[in-house]
Amino acid sequence: MTTSGTTFDVAVHEEATLGEGPTWDPATGRLLWLDILNSRVHTYDPATGRRTLRRTDQHVGAVKPRAGGGLVLNLRDGIGLIDPDDTFRWLHREPVPGRRGNDAAVAPDGSLWAGTMRYDEAPGGGTLTRFTGDGTAETVLDDVTVSNGTGWSPDGTLMYYADTPTRRIDVFDVTADGTVANRRPLAVIEDGAGFPDGLCVDADGCVWTALWDGGAVRRYTPAGDLDRVVALPVPRVTACAFGGPDLTDLYLTTARVGLVAPHPLAGSLLVVPGAGRGVAQPAFAG
Repeated sequence: MTTSGTTFDVAVHEEATLGEGPTWDPATGRLLWLDILNSRVHTYDPATGRRTLRRTDQHVGAVKPRAGGGLVLNLRDGIGLIDPDDTFRWLHREPVPGRRGNDAAVAPDGSLWAGTMRYDEAPGGGTLTRFTGDGTAETVLDDVTVSNGTGWSPDGTLMYYADTPTRRIDVFDVTADGTVANRRPLAVIEDGAGFPDGLCVDADGCVWTALWDGGAVRRYTPAGDLDRVVALPVPRVTACAFGGPDLTDLYLTTARVGLVAPHPLAGSLLVVPGAGRGVAQPAFAG
């Protein structure tokens, strides 16, 4: 295992309350990320430094590119679409009092796997649901507390998932029809090291996980062995994604919510240049 503590740069200095969801959009050469509790979707172009900001009408837990242009959003009350002409419409609206959308990921088949959680983080109050482009919804997991990182192995045969309070990164087998089965732990985060939040999978099939209250991002091999730790000065690291033209830079979102004396970089978008080699992520087929 290797450990490093000074290999990151600040991509965007920001005071996001709950920065989350970094996603590389190859069609635009920009990184998408968001501030959930301030209902903001950010973009960042590393080639020019240009940034944009969009405000949403609800708390937004995830944003992903769509195959035909535009964006798909995991919002408080369901799944929304922003069309290429910048208009908004609902794909699937299902408001549940006290619940909001959280992290989401696009599967190899182009479906969106979107998580939810209760604002009070009540045990079992969240879900993980698969959405297809026509708005069909299929509940995959219905006893989730804080649905977070989801990702697939490069060959699409495994899915990784974190329900944050369990401290586990779980792995599933992916069946021929894209469903999942045989859930088991890949890795367990030890007491005092934080909680697994967002995750991504690299070209070697290794799983990177951001550690909430752990001040680090970790890399686990497909066998579940810890082989790299990048230590960071901000305690609440929320998610990670590979980006840049060659998918070699690891972008990290961070949060300042709940911190009495947040670090000056808490809420910023950080990047670890040359961290590895990522896998191109599919766009939502809807």
